[in-house]
Amino acid sequence: MAIRIFVTGGTFDKEYNELNGELFFKDTHLNEMLKLGRCRAAIDARTLMMIDSIYLKDDDRELIANNCCTCEEDRIIVTHGTDTMVDTARVIAAKNPDKTIVLTGAMIPYKFGSSDGLFNLGAAIAFVQTLPHGVYIAMNGRIFNWDNCRKNKKIGEFEEVK
Repeated sequence: MAIRIFVTGGTFDKEYNELNGELFFKDTHLNEMLKLGRCRAAIDARTLMMIDSIYLKDDDRELIANNCCTCEEDRIIVTHGTDTMVDTARVIAAKNPDKTIVLTGAMIPYKFGSSDGLFNLGAAIAFVQTLPHGVYIAMNGRIFNWDNCRKNKKIGEFEEVK
């Protein structure tokens, strides 16, 4: 079972400029994370974009959704910024793909060393292999249906909508 991973940016892949304190994008950390996690799943990764999700536009979300719908794999992970992850999941789900698609990200950049990104990626890899077709969000060791969760910015975690 091959898994396709689409990289879109977000905190997951940010770097820190020690000289001016700014966060920026260079390259994805995905391959380094898969190696560190000793991942043996069959993964085919492709970078679609490196954008903070607050700057994603409708065309970007359509590009992500179209890639999910047209790739040959039916097990897909999208690494994504947490601020608008649910918005992108909504666009993907509207296309009714007959696939299992899991969006995941990080609250803290991987390069900070204390990131939740590695844990969330590992969870997404496990969830995408076991869940039925649908669109999901994997964060904080939990799996959510895309339309029943939100980012709680006060506590820095995803939660179910009640």
